[in-house]
Amino acid sequence: MNMLNILLMATEGEGGGFAAFLPLILIIVVFYMFFIRPQLKKQKDARKYREALKKGDKIITIGGIHGKITEVQEKTFTIEVAPEIRLRVEKSAVAMDGPQEQQLSENR
Repeated sequence: MNMLNILLMATEGEGGGFAAFLPLILIIVVFYMFFIRPQLKKQKDARKYREALKKGDKIITIGGIHGKITEVQEKTFTIEVAPEIRLRVEKSAVAMDGPQEQQLSENR
């Protein structure tokens, strides 16, 4: 039996309370599997990537600024973008597609 037949049987007749909600439950499950779960995994990977960054790593910010980490604070990085030019950026502003992320994907 395919999924369409099951849905049609559940919505026909006097199936009761559960059968009437079966299509809604299936839509929620599909939505979770294809939208919510991958997004949560992506956020978790980004958090792990940012926590693993250390002094000397090269990064790219979401604004496109390339730099080398010179100091790590609790919520910010100090990066050197040119000799003697340093910027303080939020950890959340570091893009996942930097040089370090490419190394992580090669190691998998």
